[in-house]
Amino acid sequence: MTEVTLRTDHTAQATSDEEHRLRRELAAVYRLVAHFRMTDLIFTHISVRLPGPEHHFLINPYGLLFEEITASNLVKIDLSGHPVEDTPYPVNPAGFVIHSAIHAARPDAHCVLHTHTKAGCAVAAQEDGLLPLNQISMEFYGRVGYHDYEGVALNLAEQRRLVADLDDHPAMILRNHGLLTVGETPAQAFLRMYYLDKACEIQTVAMAAGSELITPTPTSANSPHVN
Repeated sequence: MTEVTLRTDHTAQATSDEEHRLRRELAAVYRLVAHFRMTDLIFTHISVRLPGPEHHFLINPYGLLFEEITASNLVKIDLSGHPVEDTPYPVNPAGFVIHSAIHAARPDAHCVLHTHTKAGCAVAAQEDGLLPLNQISMEFYGRVGYHDYEGVALNLAEQRRLVADLDDHPAMILRNHGLLTVGETPAQAFLRMYYLDKACEIQTVAMAAGSELITPTPTSANSPHVN
């Protein structure tokens, strides 16, 4: 009995340590998104899956700006977006519709990051989507899914289509909506979003210049920047 108890305590401690580490990493990504001006005030989310069979996740408390997010005020929720621990903060279950679908379908999508940046929304409104105009955008060639706009993401029936459109890509453009990236870690999801948003920004600036655009022949070679 003592040995079993010790093993249980050790497992619980390891799980707790892992959650604390993920809390720090996720809070850091929220601050980075704020620092690089990729927020939409209190809207959009970054979620991370916690270890264990419970399908628990960490997400931002609804109503706080991204620069206010800390490791301690992140909220632990279930797959339906409801808190599983006492918290003084509200959550927005509707905002987790997109995230929960992807977390459930993609074992590698430990972190899901969604933004409404100006450049991302601009490219999401263009029929051709992300163009291979520069070496940053070519890093995403053949690696971006597209999901057609179905209104505010509140309909659970949309989840199946979201997952199908993302497929096995590391990124997705939600048409007329915004950008989304996934990663095995919060850092990887952020790095992919940083470069995807930069590619969109370059595209909008190049198109605004009014000159004829040069489109090189893209390759499927992956850049180590966004792997």
